Amino acid sequence: MPREHLLKIGVSGIRGVVGPFLTPQLTRAFAQAFGTYVGPRRVVVGRDTRASGPMLQHAVHCGLLAAGCEVTDVGVLPTPTIQFYTARCGARGGLAITASHNPPEYNALKMFNAAGLFFNHYERSELLDIYHQSAFREATNAEMRGVTRDADAPVRLHIEQVLAQVDAERIRARRFQVALDAVNGAGAVMTPHFLQHALGCELQAISIDPGKPFPRVAEPGPETLGDLARLVREQGCDIGFGQDPDGDRLAVVDETGRVLDNDDVLAVAIDAVLARQRGAVVVNLTTSSAIDDIAAARGCRVYRTPVGEANVVETMLATGAVIGGEGSNGGIIYPAVQSCRDSYAGMALWLDRLAATGASVSALVEGLPRYHRRSATVGFEHGRLGPLMQKLAGRWPEAQLDRRDGLKVGFADGWIHARASNTEPLLRIAVEAKTEARAAELFTAAEQVAADPSAILGG
Repeated sequence: MPREHLLKIGVSGIRGVVGPFLTPQLTRAFAQAFGTYVGPRRVVVGRDTRASGPMLQHAVHCGLLAAGCEVTDVGVLPTPTIQFYTARCGARGGLAITASHNPPEYNALKMFNAAGLFFNHYERSELLDIYHQSAFREATNAEMRGVTRDADAPVRLHIEQVLAQVDAERIRARRFQVALDAVNGAGAVMTPHFLQHALGCELQAISIDPGKPFPRVAEPGPETLGDLARLVREQGCDIGFGQDPDGDRLAVVDETGRVLDNDDVLAVAIDAVLARQRGAVVVNLTTSSAIDDIAAARGCRVYRTPVGEANVVETMLATGAVIGGEGSNGGIIYPAVQSCRDSYAGMALWLDRLAATGASVSALVEGLPRYHRRSATVGFEHGRLGPLMQKLAGRWPEAQLDRRDGLKVGFADGWIHARASNTEPLLRIAVEAKTEARAAELFTAAEQVAADPSAILGG
């Protein structure tokens, strides 16, 4: 595998395979650059449960202390909890040591500003300049600060904020039977506490030992949540929740053991919010058109952005959106809690909707506007991306084109979205249509163009 896939230093921070690529020395330097950028102020540090976490945690502490920062270490906690606490405790910034849904041999640093949000483009560029120029602040002995630890307040404050946005008493009264797969990740302890003690659920849980390795592929999805699906069926649960290792993504399993499409997970959450509060909705270009139908029925507007949490959040803040997210990756963003992907806000919204309607999970999904979706990744050679996009655009001259993120080709009855991966030479193709036959037709045509951009296809 090329080196750039094993180590990436860029606008989103650092990410790579721990050992010969992502090292303590590199991590320390990046943390010192972060400390230099935010100034000699308080920085919150937390991590997920990867084996490399404690090693990199020490390296991060070292870099921040060298820049004169005061470190508040919150230990193993979900990323959204770290973000929430960063904003609440008066810190100048936060660092989460986690590679999210990547395999266990990877790790990374996620960077947050004083509002607990991912750095914007300007902030990222400034930080990278400091890192690449090694223009680090070097604290004197008299300026050296210390490390304090606080694992309780972040959990308590985050849960209190989530509960304030739903009818917690109504949820507790239902005594929902809930299954959980926390992948032995950062939510392995907090999530059972949240579901059992805060929301009164009867819990059946697997993979909630933070001292053990991930038992499955880190990213929760239909192909990885077989054990959770069986648990739901065998225990007769009302709903199942699956998390990724850092607890920002959410997967949902219905009462029959069917793992829901991420777009449907987001759609139900959006409908739950709009049912009681009208306002703008923000989703990315690859998220289902079901969102547009749901919002239109409530008299609300939908804004679409390029793929990426930072892009969605930026537009949500600019428009005052009441709900948003990315159906393509299981991300629910509910600003009433905080403006980032938060699986805890998502779980609460789902349980609140079940309690309010008395419906089952499958019934809620059946009530959504129905679209048929397909997706794939296709490799492309260097230099071919431009001609490939041009061929896609020329294939359907009558269509509506959106070039903000790759190319989205819009039709009256569906769309195609093709965009390059940010980390690999791959073209991601997503297709949606009102009928399965139309989705298959568009998907086949898009794949043919991607495989041979010089080919002339029929109408």
